[in-house]
Amino acid sequence: MRQATIDRRTKETDVHLELALDGQGRYELSTGVPFFDHMLSHVAVHGGLDLVVAAKGDTEVDDHHTVEDIGICLGRALRQALGDKRGITRYGHQITPMDESLVLTAIDISGRPVLVYDVAFPEPTSGAFHVELVREFLQAVVSQAGIALHVKLLHGQNAHHIAEAVFKSLGRCLGEAVRLRADRPDQVPSTKGMLE
Repeated sequence: MRQATIDRRTKETDVHLELALDGQGRYELSTGVPFFDHMLSHVAVHGGLDLVVAAKGDTEVDDHHTVEDIGICLGRALRQALGDKRGITRYGHQITPMDESLVLTAIDISGRPVLVYDVAFPEPTSGAFHVELVREFLQAVVSQAGIALHVKLLHGQNAHHIAEAVFKSLGRCLGEAVRLRADRPDQVPSTKGMLE
């Protein structure tokens, strides 16, 4: 079973996260940040991942610590659930629309953490959520999972739609990249013979 459970407790947050790569897109999300719950649901549903997140954080300060620490936990869960990465597809890419917004996302489960993020939001918030935290979340996932992630906004005018396109595209990419290949079930997809 390709799954992981991560618990992280600091003076700022308390996060419990469960991830199953071979899931059905089920989710239970209680982060204390409603907009972020909505975004994470897209990762689960469109990635075919089962995701449980229960988090408490110092949201009276702002949402930054909670969002970032959930990213840390998700990245660690991805790395753990993938194990030696034997049989995975490794790469994923998607161009995902959400109404007028269009986002290109590409992933390489390479073992090397790189985030290339080219997304400009037309306003700093969507409701009460500061959209700068999208990048902070992705950076945390990338750094802990050891993946290369490219996210580029091709078009968009509405902050909510842009964020939703990013998270839907991320889910679709992850689902594609972690998928097991029936034709190479025992092969690590690298000429090095390993992905670290």
